[in-house]
Amino acid sequence: MTVTTAPAGRRRAPRGSARRSIVAAATELFARRGYEATSVQEIVAAAEVTKGALYHWFGSKSELLTSIYRELLAEQTQRLRQIADGPGPVEERLRAAALDVVEHTAEHAAELTVWARSAHLLDDEQAEATRRERRRYHDLFRDLVREGQDSGVVRGDLSATVITHAFLSALGNTHTWFHPDGPLTFAEVGHQLVALFLGGLRPPGPDPVAPHSPEPRDRLIAAPR
Repeated sequence: MTVTTAPAGRRRAPRGSARRSIVAAATELFARRGYEATSVQEIVAAAEVTKGALYHWFGSKSELLTSIYRELLAEQTQRLRQIADGPGPVEERLRAAALDVVEHTAEHAAELTVWARSAHLLDDEQAEATRRERRRYHDLFRDLVREGQDSGVVRGDLSATVITHAFLSALGNTHTWFHPDGPLTFAEVGHQLVALFLGGLRPPGPDPVAPHSPEPRDRLIAAPR
């Protein structure tokens, strides 16, 4: 039997390794230099791949940016769905959902910060597709809050949509003021946001302050961008 070996220096990289290298290089460059200031040539040079390899996986630099975020969002949404559909009291699942999104955000802080700073540069079609996927996550989280309201463990005098936006927006905007060299890590900041969120969910006492507008749970709030 004849065994054929690859010539020296021509070993094929494991399947998918080039893609991972491209994503890692792009994330680092976008974070350090900014999306607009980073060229495709700089990405392929840092990833040590050819332009052909990049365009095999991504049709353009904007598609690369979008793919980084949408893959993280899909993973985040799947994790939330498993928590929401899982066993246990709703208050435990709400706590688990809040902690999970904090931990996932902290784990991928660089990628998510790049997205938050660069999303406005995308064309309308890409931006709208991403908003639809983000809305699915918000809707799942909101439905879990509503389940808590229906069971009486979450205050019912506030809109579930407002509660959801307040927590997720606070977490999503952390990149605008957080400093890595500050007294708290990103994860510690996130856990404090969870404490504020869970504390605010508790039903008020026997004499709650009436909301300014009627039937707040049924108001239509604009979808997240």
